[in-house]
Amino acid sequence: MASTSSGRQADARDRDDEGRARNARDQDDDRRARDARDQDDDGRARDARDRDEEGRARNARPRDGLGRPLPYGSEGVARQPEGVVRTPRETVTEAQDLLDAGRPFHAHEVFEDAWKSGPEEERGLWRGLAQLAVGLTHAARGNVTGGARLLRRGAGAVTEWAASGAGLQRPYEMDLAGLAQWARALAEEVERTAAPVDARTRRPRLRG
Repeated sequence: MASTSSGRQADARDRDDEGRARNARDQDDDRRARDARDQDDDGRARDARDRDEEGRARNARPRDGLGRPLPYGSEGVARQPEGVVRTPRETVTEAQDLLDAGRPFHAHEVFEDAWKSGPEEERGLWRGLAQLAVGLTHAARGNVTGGARLLRRGAGAVTEWAASGAGLQRPYEMDLAGLAQWARALAEEVERTAAPVDARTRRPRLRG
């Protein structure tokens, strides 16, 4: 009987040891899973948010000329500073310079600043222009569906704004009718060819 009892006690100790070992393995697995969740694809801590010089959260991952993210450490194209307050004419001039350089993604950020900081009655105008720039960005990236959709959406937005009581046909010397025509024609081309367009050669002329 004593031998049998000792054997049962030994078996119980072995089971306890196995249980502790299993718990330790489970805890290690849980820790590795948490570590994986807390890191991005480049091994950077997810809660270590990138911030700009003023401390605002902003992804510092480098991007190419069309705004596509590149691996950390790559040499990208400088982003536009956020929250810059410009006069409307400064906005148009800077955005055109960026479009001329084949950087519609960056032009969209300039329009977005005007949309967020400008008067309420002009927000529809700048939002529509931002959509046109994003539409060209997607078309240049080869995103047929997104490019055509945003080009048409932007065309509709600037046309609607021009037809509204607050709208003008040529605000700040911009040719909204011509921009809408350009956007709809480019949307049709993108859908027909299903090929990326050259952002520089297919850029719009904001002032006609």
